[in-house]
Amino acid sequence: MEKKDIFILAIESSCDETSMAIVKNGCDVIALSVFTQIDTHKLYGGVVPEIASRMHTEVITIVLDDVLKKANMKVEEVDAIAVTYAPGLIGSLMVGIECAKTLSLIYNKPLIKVNHIAGHIYANNLTNKIIFPTLALVVSGGHTDLVLMKNDYDFEVLGTTLDDAIGEAYDKVARVLGEKYPGGPNVEKLALKGKDTYNLPIPLQDDSYNFSFSGLKSSVINEVNKCKMKKEEINKENLACSFQTSAIASIVNKCEKAIINLKTKNFIIAGGVSANKYLRNQLINLCDKYNVNLSLPDFVYCTDNAAMIGAAAYPLFLKSDFSSFDDVNPESRLPLF
Repeated sequence: MEKKDIFILAIESSCDETSMAIVKNGCDVIALSVFTQIDTHKLYGGVVPEIASRMHTEVITIVLDDVLKKANMKVEEVDAIAVTYAPGLIGSLMVGIECAKTLSLIYNKPLIKVNHIAGHIYANNLTNKIIFPTLALVVSGGHTDLVLMKNDYDFEVLGTTLDDAIGEAYDKVARVLGEKYPGGPNVEKLALKGKDTYNLPIPLQDDSYNFSFSGLKSSVINEVNKCKMKKEEINKENLACSFQTSAIASIVNKCEKAIINLKTKNFIIAGGVSANKYLRNQLINLCDKYNVNLSLPDFVYCTDNAAMIGAAAYPLFLKSDFSSFDDVNPESRLPLF
């Protein structure tokens, strides 16, 4: 008997993107719709939670209509509803969750709750099928984790950040350098134009798999303050380059240690910072050096989107890991592991 295709309608609203997708069999994106609020939050220098949740409410039905139109499907034709429930902004998450519960109730579809970070990891299945066992590097605004996965939803944390996440560090450095929101991509653009002339320290050169970026951020602040005291002009491009060089060197060093010690042959990266081209190139070189299979998600699936939620929901669907309405509630801070 031919295996039935599984279509999942997924909803993502954890921060400032309202997104829905229809994903087939956890790997084939039938349709994706994303409404971003970046232009609004730029005015405030960062995401304003109350404004974000209000904007989600205003557009979520529009996004639903858009994704169904793109897929040429009806809600009746999908097999399940998946939604991000954590981590994220409580008000933003609530909008997506209430929409998912409503669709689940009206159309009698099973409800699947998905961790946002699991979504980033499973975004890799939308580009290349994840091969287990694999190392997974999660790099985002709130996370810097090195994880061993022996199978679907089998997560073993090898190391995590002791303070700032890598994306958070990029954003803080952006503010110090006077760059506008979103800071991370702007620092990357500056860095690509500069040279590593500031000789900043590479963080946490120890035997652990942990990360730390707070000290590196402080080093950038000290360089800026020194220039101000001496009334010298800051070379923003070079300082951004030095910051990026040291930050990424730290990440690559930890990944190399894990590859050597665990003798892994598969490696994936996940999260918004996985779109950073310098990081990608450094990891490509690292995996080439050790003949490791590297999987990089397509750029469109690096930042927050619902397709990754549909991909992460598929293994849960296969296990009939469905949730009752009482079990699906927003949580602002929830570890994946």
